[in-house]
Amino acid sequence: MPKKPTIPTEIQEEVQKLIDEFNRVNLKDSTALLSAFFSKKIKRGYSARFKGKFLYLDRTDRHEPLPICRLTWNGKMDNWDFAIFKYSSEKYDSEEWFFPGAEEVDGTVTGAMKAGMIAYEIR
Repeated sequence: MPKKPTIPTEIQEEVQKLIDEFNRVNLKDSTALLSAFFSKKIKRGYSARFKGKFLYLDRTDRHEPLPICRLTWNGKMDNWDFAIFKYSSEKYDSEEWFFPGAEEVDGTVTGAMKAGMIAYEIR
């Protein structure tokens, strides 16, 4: 049986650095605000889950991480396939392109996070 394609470890590490930087720049003020309301420290921002050729981007806004989108590894850091998480069906949909923020999707992890910030605003 052929081995399923996976995202190389060095790419996973690079993705994590991109996520950390995005959170630091774009969500730096929001963590302090949350800490004022909750006794448990909440780390607000994006997080990654890797499974096979997929990168799942979740975002913690209040209590727990919620799904935002899924990216499919195509062998290059600027050529990921994008699928938005649709809460109406509770599934990832790569065919859905009519959502706020779709214009930010450019094949990169950063573009996907920007799209997620618009599609699912932090409240």
